[in-house]
Amino acid sequence: MIESLKATYLRLLDELNIDTFRYLYASFSLDDGRLIGLIGPRGVGKTTLLLQFIKNRLPDRDAAFYFSADHIYFNKNTILEFVTNLHEEEDIRIFFIDEIHKYATWNQELKNLYDSLPNITIVFSGSSSLDLIKGSHDLSRRAIMHHLRGLSFREYINFSSGAHHEPIPLADILEDPAGTAARIATIPRLKGLFKEYLRHGYYPFVFEDKTHFFPRLDSVINKTIYEDIANYYNLKTKNLHYFKKILSFLATIPPGSINIHNLANNLGIDSKTTLHYVQILSDTGLVRIVSADKKGSRLLRSPEKIFLDNPTLLHALCDALGQEADPGTVRELVFVCLLDDAGYRVFGRKKRGDFTVEKTVFEIGGRNKKNRQIRNMDQPSFLVKDGVLAGGKRTIPLHLFGFLQ
Repeated sequence: MIESLKATYLRLLDELNIDTFRYLYASFSLDDGRLIGLIGPRGVGKTTLLLQFIKNRLPDRDAAFYFSADHIYFNKNTILEFVTNLHEEEDIRIFFIDEIHKYATWNQELKNLYDSLPNITIVFSGSSSLDLIKGSHDLSRRAIMHHLRGLSFREYINFSSGAHHEPIPLADILEDPAGTAARIATIPRLKGLFKEYLRHGYYPFVFEDKTHFFPRLDSVINKTIYEDIANYYNLKTKNLHYFKKILSFLATIPPGSINIHNLANNLGIDSKTTLHYVQILSDTGLVRIVSADKKGSRLLRSPEKIFLDNPTLLHALCDALGQEADPGTVRELVFVCLLDDAGYRVFGRKKRGDFTVEKTVFEIGGRNKKNRQIRNMDQPSFLVKDGVLAGGKRTIPLHLFGFLQ
């Protein structure tokens, strides 16, 4: 069986032919430490990134070993024994363990390996919900964590066309919206590409098969709920349907009109349980929460807005429900998604503007949106417009935020 695992590892490397790399690839390094985690939602390309790293940046692939923790071999054999034996018998010192969250005693065995084999490096990948701090064994002091998110608009363009557009810092966009927009506007089919991106551009596997993209995304949703959530959070099967109901509800209601209380009433369960379920969906990359308060935990009792995680997920669920995604919801969601994924904290506003990011206020709208909501404000403010190519002194095309990462 070990030879079978090795054959799988080498075959995956040989068949890897993707020459476009995710934003995290360049900064991903074994110099970070001996225990490195790569977490993120299903479908964003974690496995591909690990294999690309091995194939392109390790001088000797035989000095490393890649395997998935959900392989049937580990139903009766421990990862602790497997890694220890390979190290002692073949002097392998770099291990890449995929899907670690599907292995029941992952946290204890990683700790044991880290402490008992000081000459090895372990890189592992897992679900977004794989919070080391929550584990029963303290790995937070040992592991360096990297979070991989879905494609930015810039990455989607590069993947689609083979171009090599570089990220643009938020400060540059805010300092010169018109000049930045003018440079980006030279990209061929920019408006059309942005429409494509909103509908199906967040998950890299769209480039493998566009025809069956939505069914595959539905499979990602189901596996996240019925495998990852069910196993990691130890929930009863009879309660799992609530997660699908929450997602469907979020797809049909404008985010500003949603609160935990009315969501709980719609589900027929109590608010505390609903809050817990929404937090789980947020942890696993299916829901995105915007708080109105900079203090306290990310999810307060009354979050300002609750969105589906990304515009592609919104379009997929609306498509399954036989309806069109609300344009206003899509605009707000893509703004939040693009900035949040690029590492900027986004806060919701009840009056005068939709969001605040780093003390700057943003009002989101379509091409005909006016700036009445942010006129004469005593802090920096911008009107963000969808469907336009030109920027202005206080006007920023929505797609520009897709170049932050």
